[in-house]
Amino acid sequence: MSTTDLGYAVQLAFIVGAALFVIGLHLMNSPATARNGNRLSAAGMIIAVTAEIAFVSQGQIGLGNWAIIAGGLALGGGAGLRLARTLQMTAMPQLVSLFNAVGGGAAGLLALSDFLTLNGQRVLPGDVPGLDGWRTFFILADILVGSVTFTGSLIATAKLMGILRGRPILIPGGRIVSWFAVVCGLSVSIVLILAGAGVVTYETQVLYTLFAVALVCALIFGVTMVLPIGGADMPVVISLLNAFTGTAVSMAGFVVNNVMLIVAGALVGASGAILTRLMANAMNRSIPNILMGGFGGREGTQADLATEGGTVREVSVDDAAIQLAYASKVVIVPGYGLAVAQAQHGVRELADLLEARGIEVSYAIHPVAGRMPGHMNVLLAEANVPYPQLREMDDINPEFERTDVALVIGANDVTNPAARTDRSSPIYGMPILDVDRAKSIIVVKRSMGRGYAGIDNPLYVNPKTGMFFADAKDGIQQLIAAVKEV
Repeated sequence: MSTTDLGYAVQLAFIVGAALFVIGLHLMNSPATARNGNRLSAAGMIIAVTAEIAFVSQGQIGLGNWAIIAGGLALGGGAGLRLARTLQMTAMPQLVSLFNAVGGGAAGLLALSDFLTLNGQRVLPGDVPGLDGWRTFFILADILVGSVTFTGSLIATAKLMGILRGRPILIPGGRIVSWFAVVCGLSVSIVLILAGAGVVTYETQVLYTLFAVALVCALIFGVTMVLPIGGADMPVVISLLNAFTGTAVSMAGFVVNNVMLIVAGALVGASGAILTRLMANAMNRSIPNILMGGFGGREGTQADLATEGGTVREVSVDDAAIQLAYASKVVIVPGYGLAVAQAQHGVRELADLLEARGIEVSYAIHPVAGRMPGHMNVLLAEANVPYPQLREMDDINPEFERTDVALVIGANDVTNPAARTDRSSPIYGMPILDVDRAKSIIVVKRSMGRGYAGIDNPLYVNPKTGMFFADAKDGIQQLIAAVKEV
């Protein structure tokens, strides 16, 4: 096959791969078809990578480069396979955040390599590089966005893993540093683009220095952007950084003139941006407000509830089991506590037990429950919970008034009625699951500790609420045994 014919075949393979990406992304809209969507997208990537390797192999590529390609495929594929098989669902948010860092960093390194080998000629101090305006723009856009994504995602990962505390971390003059990094980085980038377009002329050493300044500014801004963001906003941050990753990959496609990278990056960037907007709406907060430093992670217990005259009513496992066993309709509300305890399989067993008694069981899913978008959906899908039982917030909220028992497992902030009633609350206006409108409420919780938003939850002193203090996994197992005895 001639090089020209192979080039056409590669472009056709890219089109097929892009089509599989689009179809796969569409299938991911529903939990019922998400697995097939993921498989189609993976197939599209395999086709694209195989086609690119076949095309590259026709050129002048040395044995050393083949070793790097083979080593990268083996190392990355092996690590990905191991993570997929061994990773606990509770660690999925930090893994996604780490993937964002890897994606943004890889895209930035690709642009950096292109900058250092402009027009195929290595740039050395004293030379005048052959830049052009558009190429310089895409190189800088890729490096800046990729660098922000890299450091920002690493900070987010550290917060999710507990290496850094989850509540906002405010450093002296942090916002001044952030604004300086933004202004300085953009200003230097404009100068470099003008140099690339031939409007201004600098020696290569000066261009190197300006480029290094822009890179450092982007790396600093990634850190100062995420540090002051509280844990309660982390699902939105992960989604936003995912959009940044897609944008960086798309810019990398323009840098190396690869249509597959452009399409894949654009899909990830656009879907991530849409999801970020939806997540922010679910919290009734604007994205700029979140980025300016949100709330979250304040330590302590819900002591303010007692001082305001509230009474916490504790229930035994037998009392809770009787309420569940004699109910007609039960809504289970999963939260991060369920994920931490790995209680999803026990919850499925409890639901099956209740359904065997003729009880209607469904699950109320809040968009920002957990630590990442779709966290609860994936967690329950792992336990083979039937997809029709997973009900989104807007769909399930009208049904709480005719719900006999709302079983809340580790969900705090997304069930907090202060979002509707307390104008002074940081979460006022945030759409919540209306569990307080159920006839009876059972909250499975280890203690009276606050949620990730760090604020009190008046639901716990509601006269209809019974607090069942237990680890989610152990508590659910106790409920299963008690329900069997009823």
